[in-house]
Amino acid sequence: MQRDSLSKLTAEIIDCFACPRLVAWREQVASEKRASYRDEPYWGRPVPGFGDPDAELLLVGLAPAAHGGNRTGRVFTGDRSGDWVFAALHRAGYANQPTSASADDGLELRGAYVAAAVRCAPPANKPTPAERDRCQPYLERELALLRSVRVFVPLGQFGFDALCRVLRVRPKPRFGHGAEIQLEDGRWMVCSYHPSQQNTFTGVLTEPMFDAVFTRARELASVR
Repeated sequence: MQRDSLSKLTAEIIDCFACPRLVAWREQVASEKRASYRDEPYWGRPVPGFGDPDAELLLVGLAPAAHGGNRTGRVFTGDRSGDWVFAALHRAGYANQPTSASADDGLELRGAYVAAAVRCAPPANKPTPAERDRCQPYLERELALLRSVRVFVPLGQFGFDALCRVLRVRPKPRFGHGAEIQLEDGRWMVCSYHPSQQNTFTGVLTEPMFDAVFTRARELASVR
């Protein structure tokens, strides 16, 4: 039943046309394409969550990249941020391989699930508050279906804010890399800087810093 419900939710997400600006942008990008991907088909639709329905760990990012998830159809797949995410999950034992290039590349997550606060690629990577709010019910429904989640890892301030709204964390704590927040129900949030090129190229986020988040998340997931 749980898997069927996630499948139904995935189908609803893929068929969403609620935000005209995002629909126009995702389809424009899919039509014009980046030169390096001009011979590849683009997904050009909302991108659902991906991973293990029995996950103990849930990652929440901002939104699909225009030439990443919007191209491949899988969250954090085919872009530099995804390279960091899945390599780190592999090192932590949550992924069967360290790379994610396409939706059919054989990647499997074990004990982890990856989602985004907004499901369509936004212009300049900046959704409006209204677009953010229209997408929030999808994350709420995912959380309700992922009943085994013990630890949440927001990737960046936007993902953190989205999780705090959905989990009703009040007052909202201050975001910071490595910050740990125990929720009222005993579950945990472990915060991470977003693995954007702006952060990884400048050394704001390093591999050891990123790995420490998932090491700690695995430790906290075992606490009952």
